[in-house]
Amino acid sequence: MTTKTTLIDKAVEVATKAHEGQLRKTGEPYIIHPLAVKKILEDWNMDDDTVIAGILHDTVEDTDLTLKDIKEQFGKDVAFLVDGVTKLSKARSGMKNLESYLPETSDNLLKLLIATGQDVRVLIIKLADRLHNLRTLSALPPDKQKKIARESLDVFAPLADRLQMGRVRVEIEETSFKYLDPKRYEELKKITEDRLKSADKKLKNAQAAVENILKKEHIKYKCDGRVKSIYSLHKKLAKYNQNIDRIYDLIALRFIVEDVTTCYLVLGLIHSLFHPMDGRIKDYIAMPKQNGYQSLHTTVITPDKQVVEFQIRTQEMHDYAERGLAATFFYNEQKLTSAYTEGRVSKLPSNLLWIKELQETATKLAGGEKVDTNKLKLTLFADKIFVYTPKGDIIDLPQGSKPLDFAYRLHSEIGAACTGAIVNGKMVSLNTTLNNGDIVEIVTSKNSKPNPGWLDKVETKHARHKLLSQLHSLIPNFIAKPTESVPKPEKKKKKK
Repeated sequence: MTTKTTLIDKAVEVATKAHEGQLRKTGEPYIIHPLAVKKILEDWNMDDDTVIAGILHDTVEDTDLTLKDIKEQFGKDVAFLVDGVTKLSKARSGMKNLESYLPETSDNLLKLLIATGQDVRVLIIKLADRLHNLRTLSALPPDKQKKIARESLDVFAPLADRLQMGRVRVEIEETSFKYLDPKRYEELKKITEDRLKSADKKLKNAQAAVENILKKEHIKYKCDGRVKSIYSLHKKLAKYNQNIDRIYDLIALRFIVEDVTTCYLVLGLIHSLFHPMDGRIKDYIAMPKQNGYQSLHTTVITPDKQVVEFQIRTQEMHDYAERGLAATFFYNEQKLTSAYTEGRVSKLPSNLLWIKELQETATKLAGGEKVDTNKLKLTLFADKIFVYTPKGDIIDLPQGSKPLDFAYRLHSEIGAACTGAIVNGKMVSLNTTLNNGDIVEIVTSKNSKPNPGWLDKVETKHARHKLLSQLHSLIPNFIAKPTESVPKPEKKKKKK
């Protein structure tokens, strides 16, 4: 009888033979990539079918191996997963390849998600695939690096966040940000390192004080430290006018205990030692974040005037914060059940019920049923829309965004030179609200210049900031409305 472990070894052999002679941009044999994806999926404790599909995920698209071959050798579930990853890869290029697969909906993002939603493990394989590609991004030319990094930051990091795969989200954000803005990345990295050095002794004192009282109370615990990621720091500094002294959670001490009752007990003990800051106690256990994250947070001031954030959670909460959906399958022991593979996951937390909804919709569409996709409420990207350039590049924007927001997102010079916009092949007003899946083209002219009337035609902070900077430069006496903040003029780069 063939075991799953034997099948994994067999999948490695099949993939190695199929990719024979193919090289990555690094010059290494291509099989290095599928093996890296395999390792990532195993680290996430994914089931064997997912690991096997991860090994074979590029074979149908890039080699002579067919889905029929995979089904015969590894079963229908593995073939289904490989097929899903292949469709997802094709879907990223303008989405046109899914027209025959899902003719019921014209919403491109919805189309992509439904195509993979019948088995959410497809998304997890794709995240593993993207993670390894980011880790080897240095082998690509700078323009490709920035393109992949931007898409990763805009699409795959939010996807990991919605799946509550926190560790994955952080790595995607950090790596992408390092390629998109290396100067800022290194600057913030140094600030973080300097702060850590200066606070090291005080942090150790705070940790020792808490550990001593926990031992006296015979409370079992594990403790580790958490340093805020560079990209998260970058985003938070933007909210606080770049004032690092207002970032209270740059460094956190995390205590993992046995149960929820003990979480609250530890919180009380910490407050008996240190003075809690007003408004800085957050109970994400009673009221989890939208993505399901649970933990107790409190920020305190120690006797030696060090500001420290403490996070308190159970092991299950911690695993879920780190591995998200993968941890959910692990704890629910659903990895190999027929109920899961048939798309009937029954024990998902409420914040992941959109997965069941996607699975049900995909199953109906695959069975030829008519589905009103307008009624399908997706919360995966609830606060974002995804639009496309004519070349098929994905650009994410907040809901309510308009063509000028899109233009300034591409580049401030494109925004400044904008004379109009073409959405889905039709010329539209600059006041037009963009929708998911729109293909947007910006019409520009060398003679065009921004004007104050555009302030009513932008919705995003990024576009407004760039526009105000340009207006201030063009019109020295320009006075913005009281609600507007006029930035300093952008320094023009000297032509070489």
